[in-house]
Amino acid sequence: MLTRVFTTGIAVFLAVAIVPGIEASTLTAGAAAVLVLTFLNLILRPILLVLTLPLIVLSLGLFLVVVNALLLEFTAYLVKDFTVAGFWPAVGGALVISIVTSILNIGRLEPPPVEQVIVERRAPKIINPE
Repeated sequence: MLTRVFTTGIAVFLAVAIVPGIEASTLTAGAAAVLVLTFLNLILRPILLVLTLPLIVLSLGLFLVVVNALLLEFTAYLVKDFTVAGFWPAVGGALVISIVTSILNIGRLEPPPVEQVIVERRAPKIINPE
C-alpha cells in the first residue's frame, strides 16, 4: 500500500509539473490529492471498470484513459487547492500518471515463486517373475 501511494505521488507531482492546466497550489494540496487519488483508485476504479467494460473492450482499452481522467477530475473536486482546468488537461494528466506508474511498477513485478514437488518413485512390483 505504501509503495502504491509513493508511486502515485511521483506520478501526480510529475503530471502537475508537465501538464498545463493541472495545478496544486500547496504541497499539502498535492499530498492530499495523492492520497485521495490512491483511495479512489483502490475503491472506485474497479467499480467503474466493471460498469464500463463494454466501452473498454469496444475501444480496445482507450476508454481506460477516460476513466482515469474522470477520477483525476473527481480528485480535483474533492481536494480544495488541487485544480484541473478541464477535460483535456485531465486526459493529459491521466496519460502521464498512467505511463509513470506503469514504468515505476515494472520493477515491482516479480514472478511467483516456483514450488518444487518431489515425487518418490518406488521400484515396480514383479507379479510373475518367470
